[in-house]
Amino acid sequence: MTTPARKAIWYVESHYAAPLTLEDVAANCGVSPYHLTRAFASLTGWPVMRYARNRRLTEAARALAGGAPDILAVALDAGYASHEAFTRAFHDQLGLTPEAVRAQGHVDNIALTEPFNMRYATTKALEEPRIETTSRPLLIAGINQRYSCETAMGMPAQWQRFQPFIGNIAGQVGAAAYGVVHNGDDNGNVDYLCGVEVGSFSDLPQELSPLRIAPARYAVFAHRDHVAAIRSTFTAIWDTWLPQSGHKAADAPFFERYDATFNPDTGLGGIEIWIPIEG
Repeated sequence: MTTPARKAIWYVESHYAAPLTLEDVAANCGVSPYHLTRAFASLTGWPVMRYARNRRLTEAARALAGGAPDILAVALDAGYASHEAFTRAFHDQLGLTPEAVRAQGHVDNIALTEPFNMRYATTKALEEPRIETTSRPLLIAGINQRYSCETAMGMPAQWQRFQPFIGNIAGQVGAAAYGVVHNGDDNGNVDYLCGVEVGSFSDLPQELSPLRIAPARYAVFAHRDHVAAIRSTFTAIWDTWLPQSGHKAADAPFFERYDATFNPDTGLGGIEIWIPIEG
C-alpha cells in the first residue's frame, strides 16, 4: 500500500537534487505539511527536509570520494547555490570538508544516510477508533520538554521525573495521565508535556507547566500493546488510517491518555491515542 510517508520517500529519492520544500513534498503526497511531518517522522524517525538534505550530502560525498573534479559542480548538483553554503552544510553533517573527502577517496569514516528501507516498515492493524468531541477545555499540568526526532528517546525519563507528582497535585481531576504533543514545527521538533488534568492552574508547583487544550473533535484509538510499541500505533494512524478515513488531521495538540489501569512498571494497561480531526 502506498501511503503518504512512503510516497514522500520515493519523491525525495527521485528529486533530492532539485529545490525541494516541505509544501512541495506534501502536495505530491496528497496531505498537508502538518500531516506529512508527523507521518514521515513516525515511520522513519526523520523530519522530511532533514532526510532530503542528508541524502543530498550523502550522494555528494560519494561523488567526491569517487574523484569528482569540480566541487562547485557537485554542490550545484546537490541543490546548493554556492561553494561556501555547500561546504558549511557538508562539514556540519559529515564532519569533514568536501576537499578532505575527495582527497581521501573513500567514505568509510563518514556516517552516511542511506535510502530508507521500506522492507522494514511494517504497519500494524488498528481497531476502528471511536469519534469523540470534547465540550470544554482540557487543563493539563505537568513537565514540559522540547524534543527533536533524535532526542525523543528521552521521553521515558521525563515520565520518571513526573511520576512523583501524580496524585499529589492540588486540584487534580481523575486518575488518568496525559502525554501531550504540541507546538510542533516543520522540522519535526515538538514540545511534549507529561501531566494530569487539573481543575485550574492556580497554585501549581513551580516545576510544572500549564497547557490548555481547546475543545476539539477526536479520533480515539486503543493501544493494546506495551507502551514501548506506541510509535507503531502512531505510524499506523498517521500513515495509513488517516489517509484512508476521509478525515483530515487538525493542527492542534494530540495526546496519549493513560487510565488508572496503566502500570508504569510493566508498561501495560489502558492506553488511548487522541488525534484531533477537522469537522
